[in-house]
Amino acid sequence: MSYSVGQVAGFARVTVRLLHHYDEIGLLVPGERTHAGHRRYGDTDLDRLQWILFYRQLGFPLEEIAALLDDPAADPQVHLRRQHALLTERIERLRAMATAVERAMEARKMGISLTPEERFEVFGDFDSTEHAAEAEQRWGDTEAYRESQRRAAGYRKEDWQRIKAEGDELNARFVALMDAGVAPDAAEAVAAAEEHRLQIARHFYDCGHDMHTRLGEMYVADERFTRNIDAVRPGLARYLRDAILANAERHAGRANPPE
Repeated sequence: MSYSVGQVAGFARVTVRLLHHYDEIGLLVPGERTHAGHRRYGDTDLDRLQWILFYRQLGFPLEEIAALLDDPAADPQVHLRRQHALLTERIERLRAMATAVERAMEARKMGISLTPEERFEVFGDFDSTEHAAEAEQRWGDTEAYRESQRRAAGYRKEDWQRIKAEGDELNARFVALMDAGVAPDAAEAVAAAEEHRLQIARHFYDCGHDMHTRLGEMYVADERFTRNIDAVRPGLARYLRDAILANAERHAGRANPPE
């Protein structure tokens, strides 16, 4: 089966003029011609057009595309492997860009006024203010979020560095407990979970045990938080959640002793 230039233009969502141009420069010469000289494209031509459009989408010049497609050592499997590798690379790059934009949006929402150099110097690959911003997104315009905005708006670079250093030190404590095989409901882990809650309360907003528990559940329910926390140590998000729940349960037990 073969197709007219108009049909192919419709399939590929390109113009007839573009297909004419590719024919004229020898990049995509249709496999057949009618007696009247009209172009007819077969399945092999459509495969080649797909490869051309793919490489063009990635910014390859036409001359380089022609060299790739006309390489006698290359077969369709080679092109598919190359396309997969290029797409994977682009996906990772775009994912990293999207993450950076998300963090910039949250930082702006929190009122952080740092230079680009200071943002990278302080936060690196993780922004601790995502916790408060996510709380606002899920629970609305609460007093806790308004308080976090008020506090964050007054923080300078040195303040953020101190806050991040405290968070890193606490993460190291949790990792050490995990590596030592300490259960998340053990006294040491519960104490670390309480310090986690108090750090939030000191730096961002009043974080009671109920709020802290909801945050802990979010750390494992929301893959964005899980990914960020587990980047420190795989499994840390779930361990932190479990320690937070154990801490809340112990606090509730102290507040309501059995009669």
